[in-house]
Amino acid sequence: VQLQAFGGGLVQAGGSLRLSCTASRRTFSRYAMGWFRQAPGKEREFVAATSKSGHITYYADSAKGRFTISRDNAKNTVYLQLNSLKPEDTAEYYCASTWAYSDTYFRRVSDYHSWGQGTQVTVSS
Repeated sequence: VQLQAFGGGLVQAGGSLRLSCTASRRTFSRYAMGWFRQAPGKEREFVAATSKSGHITYYADSAKGRFTISRDNAKNTVYLQLNSLKPEDTAEYYCASTWAYSDTYFRRVSDYHSWGQGTQVTVSS
C-alpha cells in the first residue's frame, strides 16, 4: 500500500498540529497503522499505533497525554493529533502500515512493511 503523509510544519512550543496519512488501497481497513519519528542523527522511534479497526491504540511514553492517533477507514486515512508540542518533538514524522490478521497494534519498525515519505514537524522554543 502506498502512503502519503502531510500536515507537518513549524509551530511554537505549546502549539498543535494534526498529521494525516492517506493510503492508496481500498483494503486500508485490513492494515494496522503506526506513526514513527526520526530526528537528525537519531534512530527512528515509535510514537503511536492503532489496530485495523481503530478500537485499540498504543502510545510511546513521550506521546501519552499529548498525542492522539485515530483513523477513518472510510477515507483510508490515519491521523496523529499533536498537542502541547515541545522542541524535543522536532523530527520527521512517518506513517507506516502492516497487514493485520487480528485487531492488534504493532510498535516496532520491523513490524511495518510500507512507509510514507515523512512530514517535517519543527517546534520552536
